[in-house]
Amino acid sequence: MAVDDMPPIIYAQLNYLLTHSPFSIKVEQMWSGSKSTSLLDRFTLAIPFCLDYIKWDVIYNAQYPMLAPDLIFGPEDETFRPYNDGREGDMTSKNSLSEWNCKDPTRLLSLIHELRSLYMEYQKKRVGEVDDERLKFEINTINSRQGIEMYMSSGVDKPEEVKLAVPLLDMDLNRLVAGSTWRHQQKIYLQVIYPVSRKYLAMASAPRLKLISSPELKALFSIDDFRLPPWLDGMCMAEYLPTLEELLESQIRDAVLSIEVRRKFITALAIPFGRPVEADPVFCRKATFLACSGVFTFLVHFTLPLQFPRQQPILMLQSSQHFVSNNVPVKSANLQDYPWSPRWDMTQMAERIFDYLVDECLNFKKYCNEVLVQQR
Repeated sequence: MAVDDMPPIIYAQLNYLLTHSPFSIKVEQMWSGSKSTSLLDRFTLAIPFCLDYIKWDVIYNAQYPMLAPDLIFGPEDETFRPYNDGREGDMTSKNSLSEWNCKDPTRLLSLIHELRSLYMEYQKKRVGEVDDERLKFEINTINSRQGIEMYMSSGVDKPEEVKLAVPLLDMDLNRLVAGSTWRHQQKIYLQVIYPVSRKYLAMASAPRLKLISSPELKALFSIDDFRLPPWLDGMCMAEYLPTLEELLESQIRDAVLSIEVRRKFITALAIPFGRPVEADPVFCRKATFLACSGVFTFLVHFTLPLQFPRQQPILMLQSSQHFVSNNVPVKSANLQDYPWSPRWDMTQMAERIFDYLVDECLNFKKYCNEVLVQQR
């Protein structure tokens, strides 16, 4: 998105939205609504909601950019009329559209956030109108929790189901990691999907459950490796969540402590290898050292898994003297076939890797020379 492609007023509004929203809003497509100009004045926003995205078209007019935009909601949301008080043609008096100020670049952000909040209430109301006793009971038991989002999914080709996004852990994950540069607040949610049943079931089946986190959190903790506790017969969500959160908090705190374990290993590597050329100072997942064998110099890249030391680091060698086309340095495959035991102390781990590389670097040098011969 270039500033020359849009009217400056519209560009300022959109740019502020994308750079200041606490949600990771994306622009999916942009186009011009006029045949007489190529200026982009319309775009589709993908807005995070209930662990998915809702897509709204924002319609400006390049010829009259000072006017407030129109919005087109998704095809499933024909009954979503956020500024209508229920009477035909009536609009609520004060809202982000009625108080639009084109000179204020924050207005589009305010509008989208206001509409998202109203959309959340709209979906909550739809879910509350569903004639499903089990679903009503489950929602009532967790209604006191803050930040739950709900979505009623229905359609001609879709089964009726209710999706819940339940935020977990009343703790600031960003503050757990010293020096983290996470822009957005890291969150972990439990996605709960209930099929809508309009008849009484003596023993209802467990809902579909999935743990979902902010993408950046994978640098600290792997949601994919976390095993959800079992859902017991007759259990409800209010009983399930405390057990889940206790287990989750314990593993996250262990993950934070493991950062220091990896840091000590990188420090131990400096004894045989020297100071690292580069190292990840926050999560301690990566480190690179300069090594040599005679006149052959090369880099040793270490990638430390989250399960270190139970899982061993991945090594990769990179020549400082051998290059293929476009000056790309020759690299080895990932190396893990070296002596390793999680019971060794850090110094012994580093020494055994160094001893392994004394011989392996000769094989790597031979490989580099063969690559250059093949390039001729």
